[in-house]
Amino acid sequence: MSARVLVVDDEPQIRRFLRISLAANGYAVGEAETADEGIAAARAAPPDLVILDLGLPDRDGQEVISEIRGFSTVPILVLSVRADEFDKVEALDRGATDYVVKPFGIAELMARVRAALRARAPALEVVTAGAVTVDLSRRVVRRDGAEVRLSKKEWELLAMFARHPDHVLTHRQILKEVWGPAHVDDTAYLRVYVNQLRQKLEADPAQPALLVNDPGVGYRLRTGE
Repeated sequence: MSARVLVVDDEPQIRRFLRISLAANGYAVGEAETADEGIAAARAAPPDLVILDLGLPDRDGQEVISEIRGFSTVPILVLSVRADEFDKVEALDRGATDYVVKPFGIAELMARVRAALRARAPALEVVTAGAVTVDLSRRVVRRDGAEVRLSKKEWELLAMFARHPDHVLTHRQILKEVWGPAHVDDTAYLRVYVNQLRQKLEADPAQPALLVNDPGVGYRLRTGE
């Protein structure tokens, strides 16, 4: 059965483009042109993925993210002309799965759709990123088959990335989960530990290919799938 994608955007030409592109890639598509219609559609017939514009005529899309998160864990992929770092961070902190700035390439968008839908799939016990494997149940990390020794905090950080492969996690999300609510602004902690993980896992820590940075927003574990 094909995955169902709900597109919430007030521009008819964007909805048409997305409908054609998604259908050509095997997805079933539903549409809504306002925030209230989108929320109602997500409640009435829960989709596998929501593609959401922020600039809706009746309510801001940021509010839609929060409201949907009140009743659903469905992945939310934001498509917006807003390229400001603040908007990206707010959307991700409210619960968006990913954020793509308009205009966008269809190949990139389809890759983001596939990655977002993987978040809907049952959690993997073993995550592979390049030459690195992370066994979440056994708490074992290997690079090129050799076990990599990690500190407790390094493991907690890597495990969080592995539970959300290919998804941007904001600095605040990571710091809150790994270090606790009192440390959500202590980005220096995060930078130090990410660098330590890169030294142990990356082929070239100076040019990271696995633990990649989204400047001003956060980090993601890139699996290359």
